[in-house]
Amino acid sequence: MSISLQSMRYFSTAVSLGSISKAAEELNVAASAISAAIDKIEAHFQLKLVNRFRSRGITATASGKAMHRKFSHLLEEYAALMSEGAALKQGLQGELRIGYYAPVAPAFLPEILTSLMRPENQITLYLEECDNDRAQEGLLAGEFDAILFVSDAALPQIPFDVLVEAPAYCLAAAQHPLVRQKTVSLADLARERVIVLNRPTALDYYQQLFDRAGQDPQMFTYANSTEMVRSLVGAGQGCAVLNMLPLTDVSYAGQQLTALPIRDALPPLSLALGYDKANPRRIVRHFADQCRAYFECSAGHRHIVTNRGEAHR
Repeated sequence: MSISLQSMRYFSTAVSLGSISKAAEELNVAASAISAAIDKIEAHFQLKLVNRFRSRGITATASGKAMHRKFSHLLEEYAALMSEGAALKQGLQGELRIGYYAPVAPAFLPEILTSLMRPENQITLYLEECDNDRAQEGLLAGEFDAILFVSDAALPQIPFDVLVEAPAYCLAAAQHPLVRQKTVSLADLARERVIVLNRPTALDYYQQLFDRAGQDPQMFTYANSTEMVRSLVGAGQGCAVLNMLPLTDVSYAGQQLTALPIRDALPPLSLALGYDKANPRRIVRHFADQCRAYFECSAGHRHIVTNRGEAHR
């Protein structure tokens, strides 16, 4: 018994919508045809792929989610193959779901996504900001097609490419006395109030930096967003240690900021792209190529403060 593309489409639509009746309405077919397609696929693989509830609501099992991803891949490839016209043949179609843990991802992710938004492409994007663990869990669960995350804390099951290694730098208000120096040390910062990005991966990393240098700052302010950290620094409330640099030296509140290299020998954080490297969908493969290209050229280096006292701009 073979599985037709039509059955795959019926199954995938029902799983995406979470409803047999809604899938029937979407595809303009009888609900019984959708139900029969699900039965046929479950029988073929001898697996329970969906849980059915009253009012025809359904949820996919773990096996069902895996099958849904594979069917979606096949259907997208088939649609691209059958598209007529040179432009449509080159076009990308389908959904792309990206989870990102990168405090300054809004500074670079829209530019990376530009090539996906061309008129010949028919793409729906879903972007979700999350913490490092949530990003990885979402990729493993099939909720994300790709993730931007800190690979220093990568789970062993996550395949990834490191995009850039970002050394720590000091962020200070433009009028702060430390700005008169070309570089700063963690000993300098230990005497200041330290504004800390209070996110799990970042918090552990920054604490390890001070421990490694034998420094023990006594004054802290914790904020769980990069923009709040930058605004507090701009308001003269202290200095921060960060890794990725936005493409602006103005805080959300409009105050001038200065990024200073830290001269201590410190481990960087690695920004990485996680995705199914063994069998990526066309759209995921294209996104991965664009991410690598961005950080391999000068554009990506603008987010890094070097230990020579310069920020790439």
